[in-house]
Amino acid sequence: MEENPLNVYGKPIQPCSMQPLTGFYRDGCCTTGVDDLGMHTVCIIADEDFLNFSKSRGNDLSTPRPEYQFVGVKPGNRWCLCALRWVEAYEAGKAPFVVLEATNKDVLKNIPFELLLEYKYVGTEAD
Repeated sequence: MEENPLNVYGKPIQPCSMQPLTGFYRDGCCTTGVDDLGMHTVCIIADEDFLNFSKSRGNDLSTPRPEYQFVGVKPGNRWCLCALRWVEAYEAGKAPFVVLEATNKDVLKNIPFELLLEYKYVGTEAD
């Protein structure tokens, strides 16, 4: 796991979600490391269209899996998403909004900053 991860603005990364608990390391942040092959680095705001799209691609995020202590992602929840899954959703017209303060700078290896800005979530801290 990376030490002192930065967000896409070059500042310390903010938590993405504690409920549901997200992140490859289940630390609430979109941190990554050599063992995170999917690069769970994009903090999204899930919506129904994206969740249905993801399920249709074999990545069912909305169905609870109690055996893994996973409650399922619901519309409005924040979630650390794989960078290339976000790109796939974008190409299909289903990309969710992105919380840039909680999105890992490593995502910039796969997604241009300008594109992320187009999908920037503008909400409140309580969201």
